[in-house]
Amino acid sequence: MSKTLKVGIIGGGIGGAALARALQLRGIKAYVFERAPAFGEIGAGVQMTPNAVKVLKALGLQTELERIGFLPSAMVGRNWDDARELFRTPLQQVCRDNFGADFHHVHRADLHAILCKDIPAEQVTFNTICTGITQNADSATAHFEDGSTFEADIIVGADGIHSVVRDSLWGEDQASFTGHMCWRALVPVAQHPLPFVSPDASFWFGPKAHIVTYYVKGGAAVNIVAVNESEGWVAESWTEPSTREELLAAYDGWHQNIIDLLEQTDPDQTFKWGLFDRDPMKQWTKGRATLLGDAAHPMLPFLSQGAAMALEDAFVLAEMIAHFPADHEAALRGYEAERLARTARVQLEARERGRTYHLSTPEEQRARDEALRKQQAENPNAVGIKAEWVYEYDATRCKERIGTMETQV
Repeated sequence: MSKTLKVGIIGGGIGGAALARALQLRGIKAYVFERAPAFGEIGAGVQMTPNAVKVLKALGLQTELERIGFLPSAMVGRNWDDARELFRTPLQQVCRDNFGADFHHVHRADLHAILCKDIPAEQVTFNTICTGITQNADSATAHFEDGSTFEADIIVGADGIHSVVRDSLWGEDQASFTGHMCWRALVPVAQHPLPFVSPDASFWFGPKAHIVTYYVKGGAAVNIVAVNESEGWVAESWTEPSTREELLAAYDGWHQNIIDLLEQTDPDQTFKWGLFDRDPMKQWTKGRATLLGDAAHPMLPFLSQGAAMALEDAFVLAEMIAHFPADHEAALRGYEAERLARTARVQLEARERGRTYHLSTPEEQRARDEALRKQQAENPNAVGIKAEWVYEYDATRCKERIGTMETQV
């Protein structure tokens, strides 16, 4: 393998940091360019489902994940007003037996910290804003707002849903507002567990709304993801501040356990944003530049797979670059061959969950709930949100599929 191979990564979030680590483990120089003044993530939880955990383990982070994570007992579906259980899937032993890895809940900032911790400081540039990409037959070059440039063998746009790299490669596209707004909030826990929050991944289904709750930080906090249909446009930003009062008003009439939880939200850790949707792209790569994570496939949060897909992307892309060190075209085509269909399916399935979680008529709700109960009766270990196909996938085995890909690339 050429030791002089250089990869430039635009964006130092979860996907960019994971790619830098994965490349570093393979002896490939990766340089990260981040617009923020330091590494960091906002205060929110993230579900590390078994497919994501397999990647973290392969990146050498299993022990760190166990330190920062929380293992939920089950995935539970509940009705919004009376809390009756619609399904209950045991997670701990079931995930190990059926999917080959645990299911962890983590704080996003903690996850980001373990991904970043071994990236050499001299390979990270902060306070730098990418303005576009140019390339020729021999290299790709990232251009920055301060007039500086960085030339590399491959440039990867890991710069999120508002990706400048994507726009530079493919032109600007318009996202569609879904009519959903989402809150993320944290509740600090002085004594675990709270009497009104079970140690599960809890999905509360209501008319035109749903809420997901789970513990993070080893049980020291509860993360809340609350989605409500809204006619008003809300900014497409993770950092738009909200209030406890606004959140409570949106869920007036819900079960008392939800109200008790929302009343304890941390005002400094309550944010809202509008959910915008984009159709899957047919191609991410142009020449020596490609996309990763939300830059390639922004997805609605209804399958809890945004971070997981970025981790999978990072591992596969690093593996392809290492396998084809002298042929960037083969590496990037192999990456797309492994990832395009999977991420497109997750995008579309997440979109569909936005419909089924929010059924508004009693007749539709009864039909959905009866289907969930029937599924549970037939298979007590069935995942209530029908995500077995998501969790089964193992990105770390992509090397086994490279032989097949080589005939395609």
